[in-house]
Amino acid sequence: MSGVIVLVIRILLAMALYAFLGWALWTMWQDLNRTGQKAASHKVRVLQLEVRINDRPVVNRSFTKPEVTLGRDPACDISIDDGAVSARHARLSFHHGQWWIEDLASTNGTNLNNEKLTIATVITSGDEIKCGKARVAVNLGSEALRTQLAKTEVRHD
Repeated sequence: MSGVIVLVIRILLAMALYAFLGWALWTMWQDLNRTGQKAASHKVRVLQLEVRINDRPVVNRSFTKPEVTLGRDPACDISIDDGAVSARHARLSFHHGQWWIEDLASTNGTNLNNEKLTIATVITSGDEIKCGKARVAVNLGSEALRTQLAKTEVRHD
């Protein structure tokens, strides 16, 4: 009789162990799904830059990648042909749900809304970045997307 009791206890313990493992795997799966959904919701907001350099034509560029560089180097995302601009002058980066700008130790510095940048700073729509003679107007998120769609919309009269 004691052999049957030991067998029943072993079966119950095995079932409890498998139930625990199933619950642990299900919990990890749910957590993984939540983390994936949270990461997907932190997509980079559209960044639209309008570059003006003296009497040259205005250049409009839109970005959805998390990092944009400004500088004289042709490899920069926004290449500014100006002797007062460093090869890699400033960086715009998207993190913590916001766009930030930082000066990359440029020789002549970077101004944001006519104030010299000393630390990484959050930028918003309507801000103006100045690198050398170039002025870069910033348009973010849904406003930038709305502007971009308005420019591509085909109008029928």
